[in-house]
Amino acid sequence: MNRKAELVDRKSLWLVRELGLPAIVKTCVSCRTTRHHPTGKVRVNANGKILDVWLLIGCERCGRTSKIPVHERVHVQTLDHDRLVMFETNDPAVVRELAMDAALAGRAGHRLDWTGTWALETDMPFYEIEKDLEPLDVIVRFELPAPIRVGKLLMAGLGLSRSAVRNAVDSGRIRLPMAVDARVRADFAFVIGGQRFLRFEGAPT
Repeated sequence: MNRKAELVDRKSLWLVRELGLPAIVKTCVSCRTTRHHPTGKVRVNANGKILDVWLLIGCERCGRTSKIPVHERVHVQTLDHDRLVMFETNDPAVVRELAMDAALAGRAGHRLDWTGTWALETDMPFYEIEKDLEPLDVIVRFELPAPIRVGKLLMAGLGLSRSAVRNAVDSGRIRLPMAVDARVRADFAFVIGGQRFLRFEGAPT
């Protein structure tokens, strides 16, 4: 006897939208405050075939310009030509990339402050997490690599308290691919709700 199964499947998209670039936290030598922002420019200095490349940043308070070393004393042939052109033309994409580069921040000795750089947008349908038996697959996509605690995303997306989110995770009503206290900065997916059900048509009795 022919048997057909239909998987009950619902999806929701959460988008971590970019509101701005992170502040670059380093001490200003002029006014001693610590918040800086990219000026939108990259400086390339050539000494023969040897290059230095810096990201230029400005102090939020006094406006003093400082340099973040991107490449120091590198041979011109070690850099991709197209990328070098982006440095030389102050390409906005490369400025954005460097301003958010956590590895660069570690090498250069500054840190990134992501406060106020993102907002969560959802197409969340009506869903009662305590009662709804059908699962909801949630896909989370990031416009920028802001490190955000999973629990904070769930609180914002579901409108729940911290304790309610933790209880839902502990009870299995929210199923995550990582710990609720983990920080994420890249796309992932999770499931809200009960077990998936199969409806069978023409199943034998």
